[in-house]
This record gives sequence, C-alpha cells and structure tokens, in this order.
Amino acid sequence: MDLPDLVVPVREGVTNEELRYALRSWVAHLPHRHVWITGFRPWWAAGARHIPTDQAGGARYVNTTAAVRAACEHPEVSDPFILADDDMFVMRRQDGPFPVFHRGHMRVLAPAHVPRSNEYLSELRRTREFLAGLGHEDPVSYDLHVPLPVDKAGMLRALDAAPGHDAHKRTVYGVLAGIGGTRMPDVKVQRRGPQFDTGSPFLSTLPDSFANGAVGRFIRDSFPEPCPYEVRRRR
Repeated sequence: MDLPDLVVPVREGVTNEELRYALRSWVAHLPHRHVWITGFRPWWAAGARHIPTDQAGGARYVNTTAAVRAACEHPEVSDPFILADDDMFVMRRQDGPFPVFHRGHMRVLAPAHVPRSNEYLSELRRTREFLAGLGHEDPVSYDLHVPLPVDKAGMLRALDAAPGHDAHKRTVYGVLAGIGGTRMPDVKVQRRGPQFDTGSPFLSTLPDSFANGAVGRFIRDSFPEPCPYEVRRRR
C-alpha cells in the first residue's frame, strides 16, 4: 500500500518554529510519502512541496478552507491524504493506516445555551445545528488537534455543502463521509505549566505554550535534529 501524503495549511508568517518541530515529529513517527505545505512556506522549509494559495481572505477559516480545497484539487497530492496543522506533534510511532479520532458527541461539547462571547463553542453549536438539519441528529466532533485522514472527494463535498461552517470543516467532513473513529480527549496544551501527558502519542500547543512552556521544551528536546524538509540557510 502506498504511503499517504501529509498536507499542512500554513498562514503567512516569518519563522514558525512550531511547524519546524511538527515536521521533525512527522519524519520520526508518521510514515508518509511527501509533505505538502499549502499557503505560505517559510524559506527554511524548502524541502517540503508547496501549493501557494491566496491568503487575502482575512478570516482564518477562509484561508484554511482555500488551502484544504487546493490540496484536494491538486493532482499530485495523494488520495487519501493526512490533514495536519502546523502545531500538531506526533510523539509516538504510528505504523499502519493512520487511525481516525473524534472528541465525542457535539451535544455534550456544545450544549444548547452557550455564551455568545465564546466564539469556538458558538461555532461548534452552529455546526451541530447545520448537521442536524441534514438528518444527523447526534453527530460527533472531529475538531481535534491530531492529524486526520482525508478522502479528497468527501472533503470537497463537505466544503461545498457547508459554506459558513468552515471553521469546523473537519467535523462536517467526518460526519457527512461517515468516517467513524475512536473517541479521545483533545491534546491541545494551552498553559505554560508541566501539567500535560508526557506519554501521549500526540501533542498540540499554542504559540505561547510552545515558546515559553514546559510542553514546548519537551517537544524541542524530543526532536533536536533537523529533518530533510529543513534547509540550513536562506537561498
């Protein structure tokens, strides 16, 4: 069986050290064929393949949706591929087909009444209502900070079906495509302190927890050597 490609949407920026260590973790622990950076490719990541996208859309979900669509429509990207973010780190070897994970039922994660000020939960609830309108009364959420196997045609159908719900495109795709999966808690580490699972097969960070927190030091110590996707000097 051919290995899948890894696709990672990247926003415009200068350095992106999280991406550097994510790439190192994938090389070490996630067998794949190619890495495709969609959007902005930092100069030092010239070893990865690149699909440029227009990031003038402003809103984050607009840019990431364009990046995912570009990967699905690119003939050289494998089908299926594995979708990852630049802050998703694979800490243990993953052999065989990459598993599918979800967070559990959306009715538990986003009750009917959530504070309007909580943008994430409000969007999660709207996504649940959208899916319920299509007949999926009790959907699960795939909005986890771990890589996700993606079928191109299924993702394109999800993107076409759910304009305005793009912030939870992983969930719309997973539910409409019926991908199933295993429930797991999210692995995002938001604080600087040492309260995280050092034995977890996956980790994810915020910019501050990566740069200044114990989890960032743990990840950097785990992958000290450059990987083939990195170049040592600006070309």
